[in-house]
Amino acid sequence: MGKTIRLTMAQAVVHFLKKQMTVIDGQKLPIFGGVWAIFGHGNVAGMGEALYQVREELPTFRAHNEQGMAHAAIAYAKTSFRQRFMACTTSIGPGALNMVTAAGVAHVNRIPVLFLPGDVFANRAPDPVLQQIEDFGDGTVSANDAFRPVSRYFDRITRPEQIITALKRAMQVLTDPLDCGPVTLSLCQDVQAEAFDYPESFFEEHVWALRRPQPDADELANAIALIRKSEKPVIVAGGGVLYSQATKELAAFAEAHSIPVVVTQAGKSAIDETHPLALGSVGVTGTSAANAIAEETDLVIAVGTRCQDFTTGSWALFKNEKLTMVGLNIAAYDALKHNGHPLVTDAREGLKVLSAGLAGWKAPAVLVEKATREKKIWLEAAAKAMATTNTALPSDAQVIGAVTRTISGEKSILLCAAGGLPGELHKLWPATAPGSYHMEYGFSCMGYEIAGGLGAKMARPDKEVVVMVGDGSYMMLNSELATSVMLGLKLIVVLLDNRGYGCINRLQMATGGANFNNLLKDARHEVMPEIDFRAHAESMGAVAVKVASIAELEQAIEASKKNDRTSVIVIDTDPLITTDEGGHWWDVAVPEVSPRAEVNKARAAYEQARNAQRIG
Repeated sequence: MGKTIRLTMAQAVVHFLKKQMTVIDGQKLPIFGGVWAIFGHGNVAGMGEALYQVREELPTFRAHNEQGMAHAAIAYAKTSFRQRFMACTTSIGPGALNMVTAAGVAHVNRIPVLFLPGDVFANRAPDPVLQQIEDFGDGTVSANDAFRPVSRYFDRITRPEQIITALKRAMQVLTDPLDCGPVTLSLCQDVQAEAFDYPESFFEEHVWALRRPQPDADELANAIALIRKSEKPVIVAGGGVLYSQATKELAAFAEAHSIPVVVTQAGKSAIDETHPLALGSVGVTGTSAANAIAEETDLVIAVGTRCQDFTTGSWALFKNEKLTMVGLNIAAYDALKHNGHPLVTDAREGLKVLSAGLAGWKAPAVLVEKATREKKIWLEAAAKAMATTNTALPSDAQVIGAVTRTISGEKSILLCAAGGLPGELHKLWPATAPGSYHMEYGFSCMGYEIAGGLGAKMARPDKEVVVMVGDGSYMMLNSELATSVMLGLKLIVVLLDNRGYGCINRLQMATGGANFNNLLKDARHEVMPEIDFRAHAESMGAVAVKVASIAELEQAIEASKKNDRTSVIVIDTDPLITTDEGGHWWDVAVPEVSPRAEVNKARAAYEQARNAQRIG
């Protein structure tokens, strides 16, 4: 037997984590950017003491909310293009369960994060302990079983030696381009403190490299043949292009073969949107240019996308009866969607060999001519939507226009999540550099924005991180504003107050519903709340100001650039106005029977729209 070192299980965890490395741009770096921790009786004695011992090598960050710190960890990994990530540790019970929503975010978006929640006593001697969930029919169940469906790998550590295989498996999942996603190691609190003679080899440095699988020869030949016979191809670029660092290859492929490029929410910034072949966002929140090409396409080359309903217009966007799909994806699961012809491979390597196989072939010139015309029409509509007017309350688009005029570019990251803003930003934000647009729209999780901004800033402290957030999301989770001030990580937060959940109110109206329970004025109340968001942000240490016009907003953004800490700019906006141009139908089921004429009318329109849906 080799040499051993006696450590507690928790100590073994942190010593292992600090030895995991990666190489980025030729520089070897720790693959874990740190550990987020909110301590409680389920982790303070075990993990808390262990983290204290390595606090200089593996930094520990304190947050104010467990979901918030998990969102920060997710944003850190997303901003790092999954090359680096973080861990999160909590107590048992409520602290652990607060992270389950964030685990869903990471799972849907295929983002690596290591969850280390405390768990019950493995020896069961003091059962039931504080915060323990008891299952009357299963003694092995704990609250942490809620992580199982939202984890790529789940394990409960009931003996100290089990952590050896568990951590190795965790790292395989966290670094695998196919299986990548959240890992949960549920750490029984008594076992955290138990010692074991671990082999010294377990703590040797390990450098993890990005795996790039090559395509199968038959799949490649089939994809090349399908593309060569197409007349109206279009590339749908997803987040996989960014994670594969294939942005240059994407642009080169499009240029070599004269194929227009449209982008998903996760794929936005995969191509410079000033590029002549870049038509912007596609689908439900798509530009008129992208959707005009998508509606007529006979071949979709889906690169690194999971073909979510917003991308495909609930599978009603592509109207050409001769439509064929080629799924260039690391995951066969995604490549085969919608009867796709799979090309299972790394995005960067796949685009290279696919282009080589298409040498000399270009799409018909009329396709690029149409794309150019449609893009010109869209850019004029977008400029009009973002232009300043004298309306009493500005639209989201006008606020976006002010932000783009003052802060967009390669030196900034725009970050947002749920609500109405993602739709407008997907269309209107001029992303020009990889990663300059950061949107959590896979899970559409309200409350991600400020915590996500913090994580993005931790990953890229050299960038100006701009968070755009509605009052609804802000009210759900804003406490990491204080964390950003505490850590000296400056954000610029533009808070749009439309006094309620404006996005869902519009959807409610569009489906025939009455204005009910979304805007504050339509919810049950004795007194209308008058929330002073400026004062609230200021109370958490931010520099805060409320502005009354677009002109004042632009001035405030310019001033915020000079501030030394997080700055919050509040502006009242109209809850009803959206950009009319672009967009596509989205399948939201309307009641088949209703006593209200408005709902019956909406149902009739819904049934007509469903006729365009492809099945299978």
